[in-house]
Amino acid sequence: MTNTLFLMGMPGGYEWIIIGVIILLLFGGRKLPELMKGMGKGIKEFKNASKQEEDTKEVEEKKD
Repeated sequence: MTNTLFLMGMPGGYEWIIIGVIILLLFGGRKLPELMKGMGKGIKEFKNASKQEEDTKEVEEKKD
C-alpha cells in the first residue's frame, strides 16, 4: 500500500515533458546550458565535500 502511495506522487512521461517546456520557456535556450553547467559544478563540489568527510572519518577511526 505504501509503495502505491509513493509512486502516485512521481511525475510520469508527459509530466516531465511539460516541466521541461516550462523550464525552457522560463530560462530560454541560451541560458539553459549555463544553468546546467552551474548545477553540474554544484553537484561535483557536493560529492567532493562528502568524500572528504568520509576520508576524515576513516583517518579519525584509524587513530583510535
